[in-house]
Amino acid sequence: MSHTKWFVRGDLDGFFGLFIDNLLQLMLIAILCPMVCGLPQEMVIGTILPGAAISILVGNLFYAYQAWRLARRTGRDDVTALPYGINTVSLFAYIFLIMAPVYAETHSEVLTWQVGLVACFISGVMELIGAFIGDWLRRHTPRAALLSALSGIAITFISMGFIFQIYASPLITFLPMFIILTGYAARVRWPFQLPSGLFAVLVGTGLAWGLRAAGFDFWHPSTVSYTPGIHLPRAVPQDLWQLLFDPLSWKYLAVIIPMGLFNLIGSLQNLESAAAAGDHYSTRSSLFVNGIGSIVSALLGSAFATTIYIGHPGWKAMGARAGYSALNGIAITLLCLFGGVSLVVQYIPIEATLGILLWIGIIIMAQAFQETPKHHAGAVALGLIPPLASWALLLIESTLRAAGSSLFVAAPKFGTDLYIHGVIALSQGFLLTSMILSATLVFLIERLFHKAAAWMLVGAALSATGFIHAYNLIPTGVQNVIGLRPGGWFFGHSFAAPDFTLAYATVAAVLFGFHLYTRNKKVN
Repeated sequence: MSHTKWFVRGDLDGFFGLFIDNLLQLMLIAILCPMVCGLPQEMVIGTILPGAAISILVGNLFYAYQAWRLARRTGRDDVTALPYGINTVSLFAYIFLIMAPVYAETHSEVLTWQVGLVACFISGVMELIGAFIGDWLRRHTPRAALLSALSGIAITFISMGFIFQIYASPLITFLPMFIILTGYAARVRWPFQLPSGLFAVLVGTGLAWGLRAAGFDFWHPSTVSYTPGIHLPRAVPQDLWQLLFDPLSWKYLAVIIPMGLFNLIGSLQNLESAAAAGDHYSTRSSLFVNGIGSIVSALLGSAFATTIYIGHPGWKAMGARAGYSALNGIAITLLCLFGGVSLVVQYIPIEATLGILLWIGIIIMAQAFQETPKHHAGAVALGLIPPLASWALLLIESTLRAAGSSLFVAAPKFGTDLYIHGVIALSQGFLLTSMILSATLVFLIERLFHKAAAWMLVGAALSATGFIHAYNLIPTGVQNVIGLRPGGWFFGHSFAAPDFTLAYATVAAVLFGFHLYTRNKKVN
């Protein structure tokens, strides 16, 4: 229909929310890569960020067009584009679990960066494969299983992770947070019709600089320097191919593959989240472009995979439609190509932007319960537990490192005060575990015992191959174990997590037996 609009008033709110969300990831890359991975600032500003920007631009333009096309075909005026950007959890995993260990082992900036490129490339390939099996996964996975794990990430790694930072600096962060909550929850309009996100950042930035000028030591500007110039992306396939089949890269498959699965499943969950909000997009084309985006990102020098972003219901609630996505891609690209990220981190405190992320996390958490059948609420709640375990492990490890210790040293001392090995086991492959537990409980609630048994068999298979629950605790931390362990009775190998393999298989057998026993009987 010709009246379908590319831009509406809500796109400004949505654009600023998504822009700040994407900008936050770029700011983290600009700060953490030199600090943690030893990468020179010139490499980050001149190679990594421009490569990421082109991927973000292409993806955002596609998803904007996809939304516009859906709106035109259906005649609706409330279709919201899928948000797209760098996944926060993957970003931290790539930096702390892949690139930082490589730099600690080799002290080579180039090797550290190249292994990051391999991780990004493999994640993109997994997304491409997922484009052809994604519809099947969506059809056979209960909505509660798809949404509960997503809400678990939202309430932990997003909402809880950032609200601590908000409460650590309340004079700077509290008012911007409530500007966001008031603007989006009460749907009020601010002076001069400013979008809530923009108004919150302006107020937070003013508070930070005003308190600093008054002599209060609440906030310190970033020391990242800004040099004016144009940073065009450059193709770096030789750096990627150099390490693609090198043992140094493959030793990190235990992190790369789960994070690839995380991005794939997370994208499926986000598509399901959009469908629950009324926007039904093609799984195949969405995941295909998603995968191409990460591959292009790696070929242009970015070590960080892009993905369909968490938070579609949040942007929809803001009134965003198709145009916000295109605006975000263009703005992010210009910012990166002109080196503007290093300038931004000098003047805008990250704390002023955190209320937006908190709101997105709240909306996603609420949707998981609102958009599933009421009698499946228990399954949603059960699916929240593995992400909570993963987040708890992150807090424990961070605390021990700050105290000059390590999990390897402290684990034997916990005893029954904290079943630390249970926390670790539940955190390994937590996204998959969340889906398995939630889906199983859905089918138990529906008394479809054979389907519940099938999901338990999936748990047994994933435990056997190390995608969930398997780990080694070594001096440097928790080491993932993917694949069969050498030695043992199974053709010279043993299962990666034998206890869990047997436990899941036993439950599967019992449930299937119960299915056979009750299929011709009425269960009271």
